[in-house]
Amino acid sequence: MSSDRLAELAAAGVAIWLDDLSRQRLTSGGLDKLRREQHVVGVTTNPTIFAKAVTSAEDYAEQVKDLALRETSVPEAMRSIMAHDVRWACDVLKPAAEASRGIDGRVSIEVDPALAAETARTLAEAKELWWLVDRDNLFIKIPATKEGLPAITATLALGISVNVTLIFSLQRYEAVINAFFAGLEQAKENGHDLSKIGSVASFFVSRVDTEYDKRLDKIGTAEAKALKGKAAIANAKLAYRLYEQQFSSQRWQALANAGAHPQRPLWASTSTKNPEYRDVIYVEELVAPGTVNTMPEPVIHAFADHGVVRPDAVTGSYAEAQQVMDSLAALGIDYNDVVEVLEREGVEKFSASGKEMIETVQKALDAAS
Repeated sequence: MSSDRLAELAAAGVAIWLDDLSRQRLTSGGLDKLRREQHVVGVTTNPTIFAKAVTSAEDYAEQVKDLALRETSVPEAMRSIMAHDVRWACDVLKPAAEASRGIDGRVSIEVDPALAAETARTLAEAKELWWLVDRDNLFIKIPATKEGLPAITATLALGISVNVTLIFSLQRYEAVINAFFAGLEQAKENGHDLSKIGSVASFFVSRVDTEYDKRLDKIGTAEAKALKGKAAIANAKLAYRLYEQQFSSQRWQALANAGAHPQRPLWASTSTKNPEYRDVIYVEELVAPGTVNTMPEPVIHAFADHGVVRPDAVTGSYAEAQQVMDSLAALGIDYNDVVEVLEREGVEKFSASGKEMIETVQKALDAAS
C-alpha cells in the first residue's frame, strides 16, 4: 500500500531520486531496498551530504586508515571516499539503468564547488571524477554559474554525462539548455554516441520560497502575505514551459534524430523549509512528464503515506504562474536580485561543506596515522 502513491508518481512521468548517500546506506542494503520497494531510480549527492556522512559514521574508518598509510593528500582522499560510495551506488542502481536504457539509474558526484568560478579547473575535475568512478550510469555535477556554462559544454563534448546544478533563474536555465545543445553538437562532431550521454538540469525549488518569503514578510501587507509560498512553484512551472519550448525546436530535433535524449528538468531542494507548508507540496505541485524529483528519504516516505498525484499538474497553469511572478514584481521584489542572492549563497553553502569535509578527512587521516 505504501508504495502505491510512489508508483502513481512514477507512472505520471516523474523519476523518483534520493537526495542522499552514505556508506551506511550502502552496507546496510538501504539504498537497494529503496530501489526495490519505493521506486527510487537515481541518487544525487553534494558536498553537504558527504560532509555529514563522513562526520557521523565509522563506516569510513578502514578506508581512511589505508589512505593514511599511503600518505594520500586530503583532496585525493576526499575524491577516493566519494568515488568509492558513488561507484558502489552506481552498481546498486544498475538494474534501474538497464531497465530505462540508461535514462535513470544515475548517481551524481559533484565537482569541488570551490572551482565554481574556474572553467578550466572545473573541466579537469569533471574528467578526473569520470575516470575515477568509471561507471556509465554516473553524472558529474557542475554548478550553473556563468563560468560553469562553458565547462558543461566541454564536458558533454567529451561524452561525459552531466547533472547541471544550482539553477535558480529562468534566464540561467535557458543558458544551461543552450550549453547542453552545444555540448551534444560537439560530442556528435567528436564521434560520440549521443544515446549514451545523459543530462539533467537541477532547478532549485524551496530555497526560492525561503528568499521571497523573507522579503514578503518585510513588506508585511495583506497582499504580500497572500503571495507567501507561491514563488518557488510558479518559477519552476515557468521553467518547465521553457523546457517544452526549447525541446520542441529544430535545433533539438536534429540532436534527437542523432539519438540524443532530452536534458530532463530535475526539481531539487524539494523538502519544505517552512513547517506551515504541506510537507510534500514541492512534489505534488510539480508533477509533469519527463521530470525528475530528488527528495530526502523523509519526503519519499511522506509522499508514500499521503501524497496526491495529479497527472501533469504543470502545463495548464503557466498563465497563473506568470501572474504570481508579475504580482511579486509589482510589490517591488527584484527577481534578478533574488536569484543572484540564491546562486551566491548556494555556491557558498556547498563550498563551506567542502571545507568541512576537508577538515573532517584531515582529522581522520591524522588520527589513523
